[in-house]
Amino acid sequence: MADEQSKYQDLLEYIVKGLVDHPDDVTVEHKVDEMGVLLILKVHPEDMGQIIGRQGSTARAIRTLIRIAGMKAHARVNLKIEEPEGGRPPREGQTEVKEETNEKVKESPSIEDLTI
Repeated sequence: MADEQSKYQDLLEYIVKGLVDHPDDVTVEHKVDEMGVLLILKVHPEDMGQIIGRQGSTARAIRTLIRIAGMKAHARVNLKIEEPEGGRPPREGQTEVKEETNEKVKESPSIEDLTI
């Protein structure tokens, strides 16, 4: 089983290091629990956009490859991408979560700004 985990870790490192500008900053940890293997990916903050991709497409593709490798060995493998410290704030007009109430708020123009 330890050899299997190493295989998933090596596969993930190989894929991610080929995509990023700072391959030396790529680290992969693994945890095993009753749900299967959890791979935790950490990359340089400047490389987060390359790993996530447009609308999350690259991250989805990486997760799919890792899950397929796990299915081949009858194991459940999941990927968690850790956001680096000091991640960027939400862009204007994006949905954000208020900390005190956990309500989703969509920023929109005020009524005064609208002209007919």
